[in-house]
Amino acid sequence: MKRIAFLFPGQGSQKVGMGHDVYKALKEARKVFEDAEAVSGLPVKRLCFEGPMEELTETINLQPAITAVNLALLAAVEKAGIAPVVTAGHSLGEYSALCAAGVVSPADALRLVFERGRLMHREATARRGAMAAIVGLDIDQVDKCVRQARTAGTVSVANHNSPQQIVITGRPKAVKEAGRLAAEAGGRAIALKVSGAWHSDLISGAEAEFASLLESIPFNPPNTPVVHNFSAAPENEPEAIRRVMAKQLCNPVRWYESMLQIEQMQIDAYVEIGPGKVLTGLLRKCLPQVDSSAVFNVSDLASLDRFLAAAG
Repeated sequence: MKRIAFLFPGQGSQKVGMGHDVYKALKEARKVFEDAEAVSGLPVKRLCFEGPMEELTETINLQPAITAVNLALLAAVEKAGIAPVVTAGHSLGEYSALCAAGVVSPADALRLVFERGRLMHREATARRGAMAAIVGLDIDQVDKCVRQARTAGTVSVANHNSPQQIVITGRPKAVKEAGRLAAEAGGRAIALKVSGAWHSDLISGAEAEFASLLESIPFNPPNTPVVHNFSAAPENEPEAIRRVMAKQLCNPVRWYESMLQIEQMQIDAYVEIGPGKVLTGLLRKCLPQVDSSAVFNVSDLASLDRFLAAAG
């Protein structure tokens, strides 16, 4: 395997116990968790390893927790000498992708996601929101439902995850109405357990403050392309990367288009680095022609060993 894509998960991939075995096994992983606690002031190790799930899942806790696990597992992969030719991360996971590409340091990635979580929590507390996954309809059909549902309030597309899995976001009443219209059109709406309307105008009050924080963090030119959520394309200049990361907060995650972009790079293997298998599942829907033997996840030491054995 010469051409490997690194993919990093975001919110929704968490589970109690995540990262514990790599933390015990590698000093590089232990440093990531220590940095996460120093930056956030949160008991990141306890949240990841012991939970409880309800506390772990709070956005303000979850963003540094998942990022710490992603970066600890990334450290283990890098220690084995494996490097990507392209990286991408789903929403929150994009900060891990930036770190993997050398754009930001691990400590700065953790600093950014902690503040991102704090600001998102603040905005969600001020403006109650909801999200729902629409399955069985394509993006044009969902867009039509969303436009019609705006008579009930703010609602928009949050994530275009796969050809027929699209997440919507906005005011609870408007999200419910868009889901009803989707069901009428032959789709199915599944309410998501989230604490806010992520990737929507309802959290736009965080954008300027977060953009200011991005300006204060050193950004480097990427060592390897990062396919960004906002544009579904790479950027080469640090200032351009800062701009797309500021816009990522309130705009849709174009994951399906990102996977189509990465596919064009003649990839030998795709590896999801972080807890769970959400992205490997989406990859099979986005790129069904990719052989299952070329798709891996690294979520613990056992799956790391399997990937390294296959990678040679």
